[in-house]
Parts: sequence; structure tokens; C-alpha cells
Amino acid sequence: MKAVVISSPGVLGIESVDDPTPGPGEVVVEVAACGLCGTDLHILEGEFAPSLPLVPGHEFAGTVAALGAGVTSLAVGDRVAVDPSLYCHECHYCRLGRDNLCERYAAIGVTTAGAAAEYALAPAANCVRLPEHIDVRDAALIEPLSCAVRGYDVLRARVGSSVLVYGSGTMGLMMLELAKRTGAASVDVVDLNAERLATADRLGCSRTAAAAEEFDQPRGWDVVIDATGNEHAIQDALGRVGRGGTFLQFGVAAYAARAVIEPYKIYNQEITITGSMAVLHSFERAAALFAAGVLDPGVFISDRFPLTEYATALGRFQAGLGRKILVTP
Repeated sequence: MKAVVISSPGVLGIESVDDPTPGPGEVVVEVAACGLCGTDLHILEGEFAPSLPLVPGHEFAGTVAALGAGVTSLAVGDRVAVDPSLYCHECHYCRLGRDNLCERYAAIGVTTAGAAAEYALAPAANCVRLPEHIDVRDAALIEPLSCAVRGYDVLRARVGSSVLVYGSGTMGLMMLELAKRTGAASVDVVDLNAERLATADRLGCSRTAAAAEEFDQPRGWDVVIDATGNEHAIQDALGRVGRGGTFLQFGVAAYAARAVIEPYKIYNQEITITGSMAVLHSFERAAALFAAGVLDPGVFISDRFPLTEYATALGRFQAGLGRKILVTP
């Protein structure tokens, strides 16, 4: 089959690789669409992945093409979205139910071969069957939505909160949609990209700006979410949290990124600083939300590229163009 292979940091190409063969409890998924994500850029740079070469792609959906021994929950032809998380279920954190903090954390397309390919291997237990009204080519949105749902699990935001989101890319827009549906009194969005801010306006945010100081918010916000991973945005965002408020680091920052905190202010104003890591007991809820229409794929998906143009698609993503970019084998 054809697959994207990152052979070394900064180097990728389309190669012919062996078709996957399902083991016990596994299925082979014929990939309908695979989304690009900031994590893919980190992997290309040699971060996250324990070793290269690697086939990337952790946001995907498709059709079950083959079953491994013992698989009874799925049938060939089923349309599924796939949770890429691969937990050991044995370490200290897995035993506590904090599987996303697994000491042996692995994920399809991050540590093992992913879905930037014609076919991908996945545990049957990680597959969620899709209802008939969902276009399987759109269902790659479910994985990033499941990360956003996990973020809101961490926030435990109160009804009536004021929310400020840094970044109006796919993840920032998803956090906007969830904030609206979890009782936020207002949701403001900051981004340097005017086109993306226009999408946030279209989705019904309260206000948009290129910088937070453009807003009249002298007391700060109850909830501030970074969905950029940019250290300059993070530094600014930390200073926008109001008394008793919460800052959520949701965007994936580079290993070397640094921000300065003010310990006395955190103590004196009872500010909470927290993070959200990937997916935790949120994938099926995200699939249910997606099936209920919480996201409009026509708004969120800006580009669809053939697999052979993966490098072009990734370059567009890296340049901050468009919203969710998908590749289709």
C-alpha cells in the first residue's frame, strides 16, 4: 500500500509499505480521511515519536476491511472513527483511571504506524461505529473533538463564566463551540489571522480581536484557554486570568517553550493553572456530539488533499492557512 513515511527529522515521502495484518483483537481500517494536527509537525521535527521512520496520522476514520481473531464487535464494511490512544492498562496511572498519563503512552500515528496511508491497523476496542447519516470522510473530526471534550472535563467550568480563547484554528474553534454549549456567558477569541477570526465570528463568539488588550475586560476572564501552543500567546494568556480563574494549556507547545508565572499572584488570587493531555474517556462522547451536529464539517474542514500531496497539505497547515486540513488516500 501507499503511505506517508517520515524517515528522519524534517524528511518525509510517499512510499510503498506492507499492508497491515490484523492480530487478535485488531482490525484493518481502509482510511477514508486523515486529519493534520500540530502533533504531526512535532513528529516531523523529531519530537514525540520514540523512533523514526514512522507513518503519521492519528485523526482518522474509515471502513473496516479485515478482522483479526476474536473480533466480534465489528464486521467488515462497518464505518468507524478510531481513538488512536494505546494504553498499557497496567501502570500506576492506568490503574488510577488516568490512562492518558500512561507511563508507556503510545498512540496510532504517534508511536506506531498511523493513518496517513491507504490502510491502518487499530484495536477493535478503539473503533466507534458511525451512524448512517455521518459522512465517514468528515468523521476524522471526532478525534480532535474528543481532545476538546477532555479539555472541558479538566476545566469543570461554572455556568455563566467569561471565556477567552487564544487561537481560532480547529482546536480553538472547537473550544468555542463547547464553551457555548456548557453555559459560558461570553466567549472571546484572539488570533492574528483575520480569516480565522471571521470563522469564529461566524460560529457565534462574543468578540474577536488580534490582541486581548483590545477588549474592555479590566478584571480579566474566568477561563483562559491557550489553543495555540505559542509561547508568546501563552505568556500573554497567563496575565489575562481573573481572580479565582483558570488557565488551561490546551495547545501543544514545543519542548523548548517557556513562560514565566507570578507565584504570589497565583497564591493571592487563587488562580488555577492546568493542562489537558489528549483523550481520556471522551472519544465516544465526542462521537455522540458529532452525530448530534455539534460541529458543522462544512465550516471546520477547509481543505482536502490526496495522500500524494501530504507534504503540500502539511506545509499549508504549518503556514496557518485554512482550518482542518484532511488527506484522503
